[in-house]
Amino acid sequence: MNHTTPITTGFDATSTAADVIDGHDLRGVRAIVTGGSSGIGVETARALASAGADVTLAVRNLAAGNAVADAIAGSTGQIRPTVAALDLADQGSVARFVAAWRGSLHLLINNAGLVTGGLQRTAEGWELQLATNHLGHFALTTGLHRALAAGASERDGARIVSLSSTAHMRGGIDFDDLQFERRPYDPQLAYAQAKTANSLLAVEATRLWASDGIVANVANPGGVKTGLQRNFTVQQKESLDGAEAAGLFAYKTVEQGAATTLVAAVAPEFAHTGGHYLDDGIEAYTVSNDASLADHPHGVKEWALDPATAEKLWAVSAGLIRR
Repeated sequence: MNHTTPITTGFDATSTAADVIDGHDLRGVRAIVTGGSSGIGVETARALASAGADVTLAVRNLAAGNAVADAIAGSTGQIRPTVAALDLADQGSVARFVAAWRGSLHLLINNAGLVTGGLQRTAEGWELQLATNHLGHFALTTGLHRALAAGASERDGARIVSLSSTAHMRGGIDFDDLQFERRPYDPQLAYAQAKTANSLLAVEATRLWASDGIVANVANPGGVKTGLQRNFTVQQKESLDGAEAAGLFAYKTVEQGAATTLVAAVAPEFAHTGGHYLDDGIEAYTVSNDASLADHPHGVKEWALDPATAEKLWAVSAGLIRR
């Protein structure tokens, strides 16, 4: 799916969500934003709503979601977003959300994310970061396939956007110990595996569903200080601070952090092509798996785009959520 020459746009690291959405008319578009009650999710939802989209905020905290929905309606003068309960770490919650969805879907933004400071597990025994960031979104995405296909037939295509991170460069998928049952737990490595999985979901979803008019891409929002960092370990915080001090990246505002998501969601350059990893508003360049993060802070490793790995992860994930 990845082109030799990366796809470019008119946007960059300084662009905001408002810059990207400017000029787009999304009336009639139905969109879901997971994690839409905080951080980047709020600004993503606000931008979509400002262009007339009918947005559903899929959130764990309904009170927080309703407060955001009220604020978005007040600031945009557009349709108030719908608020619906979704806990991605709870497969029952995901199943209930999918069962309650009615009609078509044109835009699925898999925005929610979680970082843990230590090993936590779900009721199934799954490692919590993989369970929330990947398996929850996998179950949601596959569960909404029919709605996305219906949306694609209505509006010349439907799009899925998942959020990854530069952290994906720290680790690929360990199929021999996916849930950290044997190796020592490292929260940074677990997060890296989950963020690589987010990218691979876009690769395989596009391969399977492009014929239905559905494409999936993945966005790296860049360094943004949000609630996601509240569980960072001391080492993770020191790593980020050191990278900033070394000039490897600069922290973005939340509005800038949401911009790349919006590029994948509405930019014409990504309307009918998927399996791409976007960074700073354009498609990132691919680097080898042994490449240094310090040397390539805006690249994407081969393991995050590998078709064979994507196909295997899809099969493994499907097996887990159906057992």
